[in-house]
Amino acid sequence: MKFQWTLLLGLAFALIVAVFAVINVDPVSVNYLFGEAKWPLILVILGSVFMGGIIVGSVGLLRMFVLQREVKALKKKNKELEEQLVQKETFQEEPVQEYPIEDIH
Repeated sequence: MKFQWTLLLGLAFALIVAVFAVINVDPVSVNYLFGEAKWPLILVILGSVFMGGIIVGSVGLLRMFVLQREVKALKKKNKELEEQLVQKETFQEEPVQEYPIEDIH
């Protein structure tokens, strides 16, 4: 259900950006470090949204990879601890031989 809401919100955002971009078609001057150019405002808006999406997606992927590595390390540690617990339980379950104590009096 969460994916569906995310998809709907994404589509609504895309529709709002598209309508806003289509309304603003006048050429604007874009200043670069090495020059200046005139671009239609629609391209500037869509390019900015696209670059923002790429940046947010990249950060999300990086975070996902870091969390996957952490999960993998925690699973490995959990397996080691479970093996130690099993060894400890089997050690405690071994019968202890009791030798009778003889009374010497």
